[in-house]
Amino acid sequence: MTLGRRLVAGALGGVLAIAGAPAAVGADSPQPPSSVGVRIIDVPQRLSSDPRATLYIVDHAAPGTRVQRQIEISTTNTVPVTIDLYAAAASIEDGVFAGASADSPNDLSSWTIIEPNSLTVSATQAALATVMINVPLQAPPGEHYAAVWAQTQPPEGASTGVAQIGRVGIRVYLSVGPGGAPAADFDVTELIAGRSEDNIPFVLASVQNTGGRALDLLGTLTLEDGPGGLTAGPFPVNMPITLGVGESGQVSVPLDPRIPAGPWNAELTLISGLVERTVRGQLTFPDSGMSAPVPAQQSSPTWPIASLILGAVVLFGLLGILTWLRRRSRLNAPID
Repeated sequence: MTLGRRLVAGALGGVLAIAGAPAAVGADSPQPPSSVGVRIIDVPQRLSSDPRATLYIVDHAAPGTRVQRQIEISTTNTVPVTIDLYAAAASIEDGVFAGASADSPNDLSSWTIIEPNSLTVSATQAALATVMINVPLQAPPGEHYAAVWAQTQPPEGASTGVAQIGRVGIRVYLSVGPGGAPAADFDVTELIAGRSEDNIPFVLASVQNTGGRALDLLGTLTLEDGPGGLTAGPFPVNMPITLGVGESGQVSVPLDPRIPAGPWNAELTLISGLVERTVRGQLTFPDSGMSAPVPAQQSSPTWPIASLILGAVVLFGLLGILTWLRRRSRLNAPID
C-alpha cells in the first residue's frame, strides 16, 4: 500500500528556528534529527527599534512599491541539504498565526518572490536569499498575512512511504495603503482568576485589538499585597497569542500551585512590539472553576507626570530669569 508523502514537521514561530528566529508555532510531529533555521539579517533603520521587525517581516507599503529583506538559511545537518524557498498564504485563527499547508496562495504570497528559490546548505555554511514583495498598484488596502518557508527536499528514493520533510518559516505582516503605517494599539478590559482541574491557579486577561495592525502579545503578571503581605512573580504569559485587526482574545498566565487564594493585587503587563499596557485588579482564586471578571484598571504611566513636573520646573526657572533681567535693567537704567 502506498502512503505517499506527508509533511511531518512544520512550523511558524520558534520550534525549528535558530538564533531566536521566529520560525514555528507547533509541529505535526517531533523534530527531525537535523533541522532547518531561517532568520532575518537586515531590518530597515526606521523599524530597528521594533522587536517584532527583527523576528518577522513587518512593514507598511503603498501600492506600487517594493518591500525587501535578506534572510539567512542554515541547518544542523552535517552533509549538504537542498532547501526550497517559497511564500504561501497565512491567516490568524483563534489567537494563532497559521501558515497554510504546502504552497497555498493568497494575495500577499502572489506578490512575493524569493531569490534564489532553491539552495544547498550544510552545518558549516549558511546561505543567503532575498525576499522581495512587489505590491501592485491595484493591491487591496489593509493588513495582509503570509509566510516565507524554507523546506527541505525529501531524500532520494522517498517517493513511496512516509518521507520526513522539515519546514520552517518567517511570518509576514504587510499593511498596504497610502501614507504612514496604521498605529498598533490594544486594551486589556478584564481579569479573571481561575483554578484548573489539577489545582493550578491561573489568570486570564481579555484583550481587544483597537489598532490597525496585528498584535503578538506576551508579558508578565505580578501578585502583590497577598495574605501576610506576600508578593509572587513575575509569571510569564503561558503562550504568546496573535490578534488580527479588530479581534479579541484571552491571554493566559499559569501560576505556582502553592499560591494562597488571596486576595491579591495583580499587575499585568502586556507587550506587542513597541506598544505596552499595564493593568491592575484585585483577584481571589476560587477553589475550582473561574471567578467573576474584574475590570482591568489602567495603570497611569509615570513619564507624563515626570514630564509635567520637569516642564513646571523649567517654566518657573525661565520666569525667574526674566524677572531678574527686568530688575537688573531697571537698576542699570540712566537717571535723567
